[in-house]
Amino acid sequence: MPKISQRAQHMPASPVRKLVPYATIAKQKGIKVYHLNIGQPDIETPETALNAVKNIDLKVLEYALSEGNIEYRKALTDYYHSLGFTDLNPDNFIVTNGGSEALNFAISTLCDDGDEIIIPEPYYANYNGFAGTFNINVVAVPSTIDTGFALPSIEEFEKKITDKTRAIVVCNPGNPTGYLYSREELQKLAEIAKKHDIVIISDEVYREYVYDGEEQISMFEFPEVADNVIVIDSESKRYSMCGARIGCLITRSKKIHDAAILFAQARLSPVLLGQIAATAAHKNDAEYIAKVREEYTNRRNLLVELLNEIPGVICPKPKGAFYCGVELPVDDSDKFAQWLLESYSNNNETVMVAPMGGFYSNPELGKKQVRIAYVLKQEDLKRSVELLKDAIEKYRTEFGLN
Repeated sequence: MPKISQRAQHMPASPVRKLVPYATIAKQKGIKVYHLNIGQPDIETPETALNAVKNIDLKVLEYALSEGNIEYRKALTDYYHSLGFTDLNPDNFIVTNGGSEALNFAISTLCDDGDEIIIPEPYYANYNGFAGTFNINVVAVPSTIDTGFALPSIEEFEKKITDKTRAIVVCNPGNPTGYLYSREELQKLAEIAKKHDIVIISDEVYREYVYDGEEQISMFEFPEVADNVIVIDSESKRYSMCGARIGCLITRSKKIHDAAILFAQARLSPVLLGQIAATAAHKNDAEYIAKVREEYTNRRNLLVELLNEIPGVICPKPKGAFYCGVELPVDDSDKFAQWLLESYSNNNETVMVAPMGGFYSNPELGKKQVRIAYVLKQEDLKRSVELLKDAIEKYRTEFGLN
């Protein structure tokens, strides 16, 4: 038998996708599965983006430039100018195959084997996979559900910094919790980055979707760390075009940019059709964004209210993104999530959730928690919570938790 690498053997399973085989079997049995497990919105992609692809007038689908085609990088530049970052130009952007590749490039550029990145947890589960691929250690700083997953104290970050620390990674607003970092919290991170000359990698892919009149604060707003910031962006969630696989790495640091572009050249080029779609999506998009934000606000309000009506459920109200970190009155969220797909149905319907153990460095911290994505229309969210409430009651009875 072929030998499998240690890297592959230690690669963590995705908490979002590892239950897919059970969902597939459930569907084959005729059971409808409400997918609350994955950040795939049912929101329609902008017509401008779809039409740009439908009406493409090319004779050859050629390689794009490694750094991304200039038309798209100009569109990104205009977008960031609209946010107030008028010093940025197309040369500050490296276009990537989704935000995931941008994160890979950032980590690869900053870290060698055995180096460390600090991340407040719970965090986007694939950060573990990206770090593990390059033999980099994730050093977690835990937040707790009782504070709504607020940023831990800066003293906790200070304790974690060593001579191997290369970066602090934040997701703002956050996946999986929807937490929105305040200016004061980010200012503290900027100060610690400057003090220790480390980089802040700021994952800002959910920037547009913040609620209740709140404002997303970008790490680009702190001039004292201008050369110590990498922003990760993506079109996947902004325009509900996850399949286009278009994101970007942005930095003011020429040193970081010139190193990262070597990784971009090694993988040849980002997706051409995705760039065409994304360029078109950025044109006159204000009405689209406002409409989608309103829809997510209504979905969030409905979901959080209904979840907190279930006995034993704790669901802080997120201020951004489209996820809730939810604590359930179960013994093991992995077991419960699998049971939902294998053993439970009500009127031939069930729900799929993402166990949150995989969003922590120590899975025990998320043992009773799940991530729920409010990416379904409101009537489907209402039915999903009805099913979840019924399932919890039956699960607790079956496993003697009452």
